[in-house]
Amino acid sequence: MGIQFKPRSLASFQRRLLGWFRKHSRDLPWRASRDPYRVWVAEIMLQQTRIAAVMPYYERFLQHFPDVRSLADAREEKVLQLWSGLGYYSRARNLHRATKEVVARHGGDFPGTLEETLALPGIGSYTAAAVLSIAKDVPLSVLDGNVARVLARLCAIRGDLRAPRRWRQLQKIAEKLLAQKAPGDWNQALMELGETICTPQTPRCEVCPVSRWCRAYSLGLTREIPAPRKRRAPVKIRVAAAILRDPQGRTILVRDPGAHDDVLFSRMWQFPAVEVARDPAAELAAHLEKILNINAGGLELKALPAARHGVTFRNITLLPFVAQVSRLPRRPRTRVLSIRDLSDLPVSSATKKIAAALSQP
Repeated sequence: MGIQFKPRSLASFQRRLLGWFRKHSRDLPWRASRDPYRVWVAEIMLQQTRIAAVMPYYERFLQHFPDVRSLADAREEKVLQLWSGLGYYSRARNLHRATKEVVARHGGDFPGTLEETLALPGIGSYTAAAVLSIAKDVPLSVLDGNVARVLARLCAIRGDLRAPRRWRQLQKIAEKLLAQKAPGDWNQALMELGETICTPQTPRCEVCPVSRWCRAYSLGLTREIPAPRKRRAPVKIRVAAAILRDPQGRTILVRDPGAHDDVLFSRMWQFPAVEVARDPAAELAAHLEKILNINAGGLELKALPAARHGVTFRNITLLPFVAQVSRLPRRPRTRVLSIRDLSDLPVSSATKKIAAALSQP
């Protein structure tokens, strides 16, 4: 079921929500400027990541790369280093690639049309609509999880909102409700409402500025809409990792696809690691022999405290081991460095957890 507004009622609804947003919106750094680049970086960082987690990364990233050209000219390793810990590293790689295209094809100016924007790496319909509406007042409606939840409650739409048919229905509703003269503020108002008031578990309907238009509220269904999403069954994984130390206290990092590299270590620098089944030390030793040509029989792998790590549906147990070696092997795609200098390279949070096991009792 959709939502029907007469023109006067729709105008009243829009004024009410926009007025609330302009009075109560949070003071977020990306709202201080309509620079498309700054809005773009924020939208990419905020994908699947909480605002609180993004804030320090956003500020630091823009200090190093204040505009499109500075990011386009940067080395990927530096970009990933500044993204390290934020997760979903394909976002950083695509953002970097996209800035290069903006410079090469658009003279450094963010494109002004939906078609051109969607052609950039890592930009889908939501991100394109968000950046173009907020930065350039292009009348495009956004639809993400927060907005979908708000619209579903307004219209009392039941079922899985991510089902293709319902998602298309919600997109049409978003387009009908869009405040054409203030698309950027309107889209941000819907997102803000979903993030702060129309929340998933305990919506604060008593302070919602548009509750009188909400069918779920009038029907007492706000706790039932939207229906909870079916979660994928968790998968348990054990990954053993080796911290090799030479007499100078240095260690070695590799670019190694042995342990779900694309997911766990995000194709960045990591300790040698491998998924294990029955005998972590023996399986890790065999892996070291294979990738580094180390004599596994001469290694004494000492177990360090395990660590928990989660990536989407994967419940990962990290099993760090440390071993003293007289000399670290030199191989292609390896780096020898002090543990203290680990942050100088792009590494994932899983690698940081493995390194932290060295200092635990």
